[in-house]
Amino acid sequence: MTTIIVSLMIVLLLLGFPMMIPLVTAAFVGFYMTFGGTGQMETLIQQMMGGIRPTALIAVPMFILAADIMTRGQSAGRLIDMVMSFVGHVKGGLAVSTAASCTLFGAVSGSTQATVVAVGSPLRPRMLKAGYKDPFTLALIINSSDIAFLIPPSIGMIIYGVISGTSIGELFIAGIGPGLLILLLFSIYCVFYAIYHKVPTEPKSSWKERTVAVRNALWPLGFPVLIIGGIYGGIFSPTEAAAACVLYAVLLEFVIFRSLKMPDIYTIAKSTGLITAVVFILVAVGNGFSWIISFAQIPQTLLAAFGINEAGPIGVLIAISIAFFVACMFVDPIVVILVLTPIFAPAIAASGLDPVHVGVLITLQVAIGSATPPFGCDIFTAIAIFKRPYWEVIRGTPPFVFMLVLAAALIIMFPQIALFLRDLAFR
Repeated sequence: MTTIIVSLMIVLLLLGFPMMIPLVTAAFVGFYMTFGGTGQMETLIQQMMGGIRPTALIAVPMFILAADIMTRGQSAGRLIDMVMSFVGHVKGGLAVSTAASCTLFGAVSGSTQATVVAVGSPLRPRMLKAGYKDPFTLALIINSSDIAFLIPPSIGMIIYGVISGTSIGELFIAGIGPGLLILLLFSIYCVFYAIYHKVPTEPKSSWKERTVAVRNALWPLGFPVLIIGGIYGGIFSPTEAAAACVLYAVLLEFVIFRSLKMPDIYTIAKSTGLITAVVFILVAVGNGFSWIISFAQIPQTLLAAFGINEAGPIGVLIAISIAFFVACMFVDPIVVILVLTPIFAPAIAASGLDPVHVGVLITLQVAIGSATPPFGCDIFTAIAIFKRPYWEVIRGTPPFVFMLVLAAALIIMFPQIALFLRDLAFR
């Protein structure tokens, strides 16, 4: 059964079907093979509907809507200007500013694709003009945008939290340390790259210009304060924080900055609705698929076949890292989280691992795979946005993938990188 389902999904993917079609087909075929007919098909439908019933999922369209509003408004530009005013003049400063801007915008959007658009669109031309090569520039934008998957709010963490029953608030706080670690590694590489390639520096901003930039960015910087401070202070649940972000984004872009007009609401709502529909279809079908494979004892069979149940905590974490990393090179991150998390759930429980630590590691591996050839989703986002050929987009990715894998190894060996802030906030 496992071989048939996997083969069917691969064939449909290779034929060019969108990810929801192979997943739906696999779910129905698996149901038929497990129960021997379609007479109880309403049971599968109930499982699918149950997948989108958790109230925590309401946060997903809220964060998508807030990110869409900010991407079309001035928030991203103001954050970029602030970062540039402080580090733009140092060696590699423009590249470091790009990585830091992606991190900051990730902290207000939670979406890698939105970060690629909002930060990459204005900064890529500036980096090319400054002397950076396009493969390096594209790779930096794509991989730095993936920090948005770790820095709260993270849509990937919301999906994992719902599937695994892990606290989304704890996951959000735990993602900050790994996100900052990756930003540090990227920044060091950017400095050495600029020195080696003799990239000239940007003009140094005066303290007056810095003061103006900080003042202009104060409103957008309210997003991470609202999310992290609200959750940490017990004022908001993650879902309530998402709703507050939408209200804050509307007030910011429509009232304070006046960068958007009322007619823009239709375009923004339509875009958010389409993305949300795709996400919720994937979540619903993924839940039905996970129920089928769990009922058929596929997770236990696979884990026993590879000896993962006896591997110990470190071995389980390594197996999880490899599985999620490789899967996201080919498949949408949300689908990978939905399908693989239940498979590894027995091994995670048996080894006594902290589910928050596991969730951060899974989110990181999903982020790495999303920017890794051959089919990482952020690669194709960059191709569409920047109109560059596939090989040029992926040429500069190996050093960044190496740094991301190094970060994953450090998180496995030193769990407190992820758990220190969590323990400080919730223990």
